[in-house]
This record gives sequence, C-alpha cells and structure tokens, in this order.
Amino acid sequence: MDPAPATPRWNLDRPYLTGRFHQEAKVAAAAQGAGSKPYSLDSFSRGGGAESVIGSYAVSVQELLVIDDLLSALVGIEGRYISIKRVRGKEGYVVFQIDSSMDLALQELTRRIFPLCEDFVLVYHFVESRSHFKSGLVNHALAAALRAFLLDYQAMVAQLEHQFRLGRLSVQGLWFFCQRMMSSLNALAVLVEKAISNNTSGSATLNLLQSQAKAMAGDSAVRSLLEKMTECASAAYLRMLERWVYEGVIDDPYGEFFIAENKSLQKESLTQDYDAKYWQQRYSLKDGIPSFLTNVAATILTTGKYLNVMRECEYTVQVPLSESSKLMGFGSNHQYLECIKSAYDFASGELLTLMKDKYDLIGKLRSLKRYLLLDQGDFLVHFMDIAREELTKKPEEISVEKLQSLVDIALRSTAAASDPSHEDLTCCVERSSLLKKLSTLKDLDCAYPSDKLVAAGVDHPMPLSVTGLETFCLSYKVQWPLSLVISRKALTKYQLIFRLLFHCKHGFRSVKILGTPVLRSSILCRSMLKFVNSLLHYLTFEVLEPNWHLMHDRLQTARSIDEVIQIHDFFLQKCLKECLLLLPELLVKIEKLKAVCLQYATSIQLLIPSIDVAKPENTSKSRMPRSKIKETKNRGQQLKLASENVVMSESILKFEAEFNSELQSLIPTLSNSSQAEPYLTHLGQCILGVGVDQ
Repeated sequence: MDPAPATPRWNLDRPYLTGRFHQEAKVAAAAQGAGSKPYSLDSFSRGGGAESVIGSYAVSVQELLVIDDLLSALVGIEGRYISIKRVRGKEGYVVFQIDSSMDLALQELTRRIFPLCEDFVLVYHFVESRSHFKSGLVNHALAAALRAFLLDYQAMVAQLEHQFRLGRLSVQGLWFFCQRMMSSLNALAVLVEKAISNNTSGSATLNLLQSQAKAMAGDSAVRSLLEKMTECASAAYLRMLERWVYEGVIDDPYGEFFIAENKSLQKESLTQDYDAKYWQQRYSLKDGIPSFLTNVAATILTTGKYLNVMRECEYTVQVPLSESSKLMGFGSNHQYLECIKSAYDFASGELLTLMKDKYDLIGKLRSLKRYLLLDQGDFLVHFMDIAREELTKKPEEISVEKLQSLVDIALRSTAAASDPSHEDLTCCVERSSLLKKLSTLKDLDCAYPSDKLVAAGVDHPMPLSVTGLETFCLSYKVQWPLSLVISRKALTKYQLIFRLLFHCKHGFRSVKILGTPVLRSSILCRSMLKFVNSLLHYLTFEVLEPNWHLMHDRLQTARSIDEVIQIHDFFLQKCLKECLLLLPELLVKIEKLKAVCLQYATSIQLLIPSIDVAKPENTSKSRMPRSKIKETKNRGQQLKLASENVVMSESILKFEAEFNSELQSLIPTLSNSSQAEPYLTHLGQCILGVGVDQ
C-alpha cells in the first residue's frame, strides 16, 4: 500500500483558513516575548477594555450583548463576554465560559445553549482533521456528510442572526429555535468523540456508525440522521467492495478494506513449496470486518480470489452488472447480500468451467491415477524391463537423466502414448527411504516415534542397503491454475503412495524370479509372495479404487474450486491413512517384513548362482535342443547339491523363522487396530491367510 499523501503545510501554518483560529491566536499571544505588545482578541472587540464588564449594563442591554456573542459562539467564535477554553488532553474539546457579572437569569439561559456550541466545535474539528489524506476514504466521506449537515446548521444560525438584526430575537427565543438542532448535533458529537478517542477509520468507523444508529432507536429523527451518515460514509466502502466482487481488484489506497493482499506470495510456489500458503494467504481477511459483512466475509474473499485466478490465466471475466446487482447500500433490506451471492455464484461457476473444460482437471487427475497410483500396468512393466540394471544401483550412483530417457521410451512404446498428458510425467530419485520421508512431513496428522524408526533402520538419511527400487519415484508437471488442486503438497502425497506400491509390486520381482525347487526355500518363497500380493491387493482394490471412484463422483457435483480442493485433499488423506502411511506402528512392521523378503532374495541369489538369469553368450549361442537339455541337467544337479548344503539349509531356516516371527507379531497389531480402523479388517484377513498357510 502506497503511503498517503501529506497534508499541505500551509493548511497547518495558517490557522485563519480554518475554524481553529480563535485557539491559535491565544497560543500565539502567549508565546510572544515580554517586551512586545501581546496580540489579543480584545483588539477586535467592539467594546472597551476590561472595565466594560457586562454587569455594568442594564439587563435589557445585557440580553442584546449576550445574543450577539451567542450567535458567534454557535459557530465556534469567541465574543466579548463569552470566551473559549481548550480542554487539555482531549482533542477537539473546548469549554465556553461567560462573564460572571452577567444577570443570573441570563447566565442560566446562556449556559443551556453552550452544549450546542461545544458540540459544533467538536464536530467541526472532526471535519477538518479527518479530511486529511491519511484518514482514509470512509472518514473523508463521513467528514463530507458532516460538513453538509453543518452547512444547514450554519444556515440556521444565519437566519437567527437576521432575526436579531431585525430586533425580533430574544435569548428565550434563541433557546427555543436551537432545540431542533440540539439532539441531532449532540448525537453527532457523541459519534465523533468516540471516533476521535479510538482513532477509527475504514470498517471501524462504519461499525461505530451502525452501533450509534441502533442505540438511538428511541429517537426516530436522530436515528434517521445517523443512518444517513452511515449511508454516505459507506459509499466509498461500497466502491471498494464492488471492485473486489465484480473485478477481483483491491482498490484500497489507505488500507481500509478488510481484505489484504500479500504480494510476496507467488503462484509458482504451489508447484515448488510443500508448505506453500498461496491460496490461503495471498488474499486474506483482516481483523476489521464491518459488522454487516461478517457473515458473508468468507464469500466475499472467495469471490475475488476466483476472479483473480481467471485474470492470472489471462481469461477476461467480469460479473455481469444490472440495476438489481448494483450495491446500492448496506440497508435493512439486505439487497447487498443478494448481490454478493450472485457475484460468488457467477465467479465460482466460471472458474470451475474453465478448470474442467480448458485445463481438463478431471483428465489430469485420471492421468495421475494412471501413473502414480499404478493404474497403467504395461508402462511400468516395460520400464522395469529396460531400467532394471540402473535401479539396482545405489541412489547416488543413479543417473536421473538416463532414467528419464528410459521413462520416455517406455511411455512411447506402450498404450500410454495415447495419453495427451504423458509428456508431463517425469521421474526423480529420492534421497531418503519412505519411512524417513514420512517422519519429516509434520503435517500428515501422524507421529513416527524415534525409537521405532531407529529399530526399523531409518535413523540415518539413507541406509546402505537402499537401492533405486526403493527411492525411484515418478513426478508430474502441473501448470497454473491446476496447481491450486494438484499442489506440491498433493503431489507429494501421490508420490508417497506410489513409492509404497512400486516397491511392493516391482521391488519383489527378484523373489518371483528366484523361487527355487528347493523344498524349504520354495515354501518360504511362496509365503513371501503371498504376503506381498495380499498387501498389493488390499492397497489397490480395497483402498485406491473405491476411494478414487468416490472422489470422481463427488467432483462431478462440486460447485466451486474450494470444494474441488477439499474433495481431492480428503481423497489423498484417506488413501494415505488406509495405505498405512499414517499408521506408524503398522507401517514399520510392514517395512520390516519387506526388508526380510528382500534380504532373502539377495541371499538366495548369492547361494544359488545357478538360478541367475542365463548369461548372454548362453542365450544367444545355445539354440539347439541338446544344449537346453544339457543346461537343464546341470541346473538340476546344482539344485540337488544346494538342497544338501548345510549353509544353505540353515540360511533358509533363519529367514523362515524371522519372516514368521515378524508376521505373527503383525497379526495382533492388525487385530487391535482394526477395532478403531475397520478398513484394516480386510488386510488382517489377508495376512491371517498367509499365517494359516504356515
């Protein structure tokens, strides 16, 4: 917000241009040196010196003199026998005093009129002081309305002065004619007194006007006056509100509007920062919300945000205006509420249509499901065939560029090539294991205890045994405005699910390949595969598919982007939880079982080298059936020797005992958790099936 322009210095240095000259003259006189003749208002008096006290005149003359002074006092000017004294510590306050020698009856009548004079000075002070730029548009508008009222008041004083010059006005008559203005000006004085003491501006001034109008419910004339002041003051606020809900523009030069813009937050952060607050904090509500807009403040904020998104997309849109849709005022008929609702409905519908039609929101979500939730099987199978060697390396040895080229080859070679969004798919290699990654995300509504993480071997950023199969991950390029829905945070949640699925589905291919005819090893291999397949079946068909279809159906009936974001976030959070990613105790045990399976596969590969995939020279040259027969015979002999090998048998028994022990410890944990989380019942039944086979 640009600083308000400064008030011209001459407006402060030349008090005779304002209504405060009677006070400034006294200050100037007091500040003069002792050697000079002090400046005094008495030099402008129409009478003599101090010896000409009003009490020395007849009562009839006193009345004429006091009426003359009262007419000046009514517009804030000192007279010969009525003086003005500033009240220290109270801005704008003055006290009128009268010569004590005046007739007591005249004094009483005169003092009855003084409150009107004091109220005028206070209101006029507010008009002058709140007309400065820094006071804001609402105070400017209120000051203008008060100035118009004071013009009527001054016209009344001029008429009274005319009657006085004609000899038709007495003090009693003056008191009578002032009655009409007494209550009105006093109500305005009370209003500006509170405004000055609280230094109100913007919505605070509007709230004060409304509360004062309600407090005057018993006086219809005064209430009507205050409501008129409210209407005048709110006109400037209405213009700000109209520009926001009809154009999405904050036109607020003095910081009065209840919506703030944080220009430091850029839309690009949505795709870069996990904790990006662009959508929540680029435009936000301030504390000072007008009381009559409190219930619709969120709707007003959202309306302008939607219009801003469309403007960022270079999509020109403006809410269609008609006579019925114009914000005429904040009256009791609540017409402004209908206008705001209509503007919201229009902006919400236009943005949702833009996101669905032009930017294909549903198609992008379907594409994310196809790749990151492993709904596109042939693409990953082909990718694993050509990337197996690279993915078995340690993460720091993997070439991401090479993996990306292999991903592109797999995409072009399978049915994924027909997907218009396949070019947005990228890959990356994470620098931490899945459990470690989960422990760093503090907003997932789960807590991974440090002792369990240490026990699971994730106390270091990257265990030595981790390979690309565990750290490989797909990513997705998301453009504005789809990044509102598919933000970095949402994409990270997709990636967590992908890593769990990918490791289960493709990290255990070696277990399938290394399944051997050795009896004990074969049984253990089948048990491990059944465990992994049961887990995959649960994740895919019990969690992801049902929740996806539920989200898809809800998106069809969504009426705003905020509702779309809410539905999508709920889907991801539910999937994370039901995929065990938000249940540390269970996930640590699952990861431990997976680690045992992988260690088994590695050990068998070392102990039975004959099970390895045939060497290239054998597969390329050994084409004759006789060669195959000989190869099979040699393998059978090696398997027979392996089955009789003591080290081999002991190793298998060790893995079998460890696998069964971990599996048995998982079963009661699942059973206990399923009471609080019913969806775990299905997984428990699958795991129990594995246990029964044992």
